[in-house]
Amino acid sequence: MGNVTAIVPAGGLGRRAGGDVPKQFLLLRGIPILTRTLLRLTASGLIDALIVVVPPGAEEWCRKHVLAPYPLPPTIEIVPGGVERQESVFRGLQRVTAETRLVVIHDAVRPFVSPDLLRGTIEAARSFGAAVAAVPAVETVKVVEGGFVRDTPSRDRLWIAQTPQAFHRDLIQEAYRRAAADGFRGTDDAMLMERLGIKVKVVPGDPENIKITTGEDLERAGQILSRWEGAGCGSASATTFIPWSPDAR
Repeated sequence: MGNVTAIVPAGGLGRRAGGDVPKQFLLLRGIPILTRTLLRLTASGLIDALIVVVPPGAEEWCRKHVLAPYPLPPTIEIVPGGVERQESVFRGLQRVTAETRLVVIHDAVRPFVSPDLLRGTIEAARSFGAAVAAVPAVETVKVVEGGFVRDTPSRDRLWIAQTPQAFHRDLIQEAYRRAAADGFRGTDDAMLMERLGIKVKVVPGDPENIKITTGEDLERAGQILSRWEGAGCGSASATTFIPWSPDAR
C-alpha cells in the first residue's frame, strides 16, 4: 500500500502473565508472543518498514532470540524504549523516515491481528488521517466517583479500542510532540490525536485480536491458536518462558 511503517512498542516490563518475564517475551506454543506478532505484520505484505521498541538493554538479545531464528526480515529496526509506552512510541516515531506516509502502531502482545483488519485500518487512515480498530462494548459500563455510580452511558456509544491504530505520519508525530511538550499522558495513540481536534475513524475490530496481559489471556491465546492451526483444543503454558528479564541485565 506504499510507504507504511509499523511501530511495535515492546518496551514494557509488565509481568502479570508470567512471573519474572515481560509478557511480550513469553512463549506461545514455543514461539515468543512478540515474534508471532511480528510474523503476522510482515506476512500481511502491507508493511514496508518495521520498528520494534524493546526494553533498554534487551536490544541484542531480541535480535538473537526473537528475530534471528524466525523468517523475519533483517531490516527490522530495534530501538530502546522509555519508561512508559507513550515514551517508547515517541522514540519509535523519531526513527521513522521522511519517505513514510502512514504509521501503524500495534501492540506487541496482540499476535492475532488479521490482514483484513490491518488493511482496513490502513485504508481508513489513508482516507481520514487517523483510524483505530475497536469493538463495541458488550457489557454495561458505569462511571464511578467516590465509590458511587455517577452515570451509566449508553452502550450504543461505547467501543473498546484495540490496535492496530494508523495515522498520517506528520499528524501522529505532531500529536506526540505536543503531548511531550504539554506533559500529557494518554491511554492510547488515538487519544493524542483527539486532543488536537483531529477526528479518528473507527474500524470494526476483531474479538480474537486480544491483548495478552494476564495468565488467563495466555490460555485463551493458546485456544485461539489451536483453532487457527487446526491442532485440537490445546492451550499455551503459563510456565514456559524465554530466559530474559530486566533483573538479568
